[in-house]
Amino acid sequence: MDFDFTDDQEQLRDAVRKWVDKAYDFERRRGIAKAGGFSREAYGQLAELGLCGLYIPEANEGLGMGPVEGMVVMEELGRGIVAEPFVQTLVAGAVLSGYAPEAVKTAWLPKIASGEALVVLASQERAARYQLDVCEAKASSALAGWTLSATKTVVPAGDQADAFIVPALAGGKIALFLVERSAAGVTTRGYGTQDGGRAADVVLKDAPATLITLDGLAALEHAVDIGIAATCAEAVGVMDKTLAITVEYMNTRKQFGVVISSFQALRHRVADMKMQLELARSMSYYASLKLNAPAPERRAAMARAKYQLGNSMRFVGQQAVQLHGGIGVTDEYIVSHYFKKLTQMEMSFGDTLHHLGEVSARMQDTAGVFA
Repeated sequence: MDFDFTDDQEQLRDAVRKWVDKAYDFERRRGIAKAGGFSREAYGQLAELGLCGLYIPEANEGLGMGPVEGMVVMEELGRGIVAEPFVQTLVAGAVLSGYAPEAVKTAWLPKIASGEALVVLASQERAARYQLDVCEAKASSALAGWTLSATKTVVPAGDQADAFIVPALAGGKIALFLVERSAAGVTTRGYGTQDGGRAADVVLKDAPATLITLDGLAALEHAVDIGIAATCAEAVGVMDKTLAITVEYMNTRKQFGVVISSFQALRHRVADMKMQLELARSMSYYASLKLNAPAPERRAAMARAKYQLGNSMRFVGQQAVQLHGGIGVTDEYIVSHYFKKLTQMEMSFGDTLHHLGEVSARMQDTAGVFA
């Protein structure tokens, strides 16, 4: 099998890397974080590169690309710890393309692809604890259409988004709806997150909504799996850059008259960081390649990948801080921001312990060891 990236994929990687290096340096990123954690200007620049239409069909003014291209883009955005919630753009593009009726696609997909509209997934509830089938939000149907009542928490850029994809109970089953932030009955409370990004609590009180699909649980699971694969790829980029920063620091920091990179014990710790990075990279590839698999196989693959990525993120982040010493936890130094990003991503779309439970629950009698 050929595991090399195609020329088009390498060109896509190069374009995103150049944008991150030139237009999204550490100082700009710090400024965005201090200003609230979201920049519409920076998000618009991603759209100008065509990235917002990555998972949107060409018929709806997108690029019509697939999971591998998404993985390539997310790795490069991870290297720059880009605060804008691009994972959500991939999720929204894929979910609306795959599940929404034609009228919704026509109305929203071109706007998402152009960057005119930011649509995010608003699925978390306080009582759910990462369980997708736990939902207290309720939808009501009338002659005028659907209305939703719900409280969703930690919605990425929730007070900046133009619309939300919201799961809610309709006739006792979870359905998926689109709700505009400007609609009546929608209120948001925004706040900064620990990684320098932005989130919000979103409250809906009889807010008008557009039905995406009545088979909401399957669509929601697919949406979260897309988010997991994208987050895994982003984490690989964050860890790759974290390791590079750490090695550079060790090659310049001196102790007892020599650079600390000459100390064998510290070299072994860097080797362990590299091993965890490569384990994470292989599982990120695995997750992206399984995105189009049947649902049971896909769900199991995402849980395995997120579990390994969680362990790797924690190890690489902690080792980077320890190898830097006291400077590693200061806000002025770049590695502390990478550490906070890794910490935040470890809890996104289900933390490590949650996915360990998911892996265990999906094991067969043989646990995959025997035929």
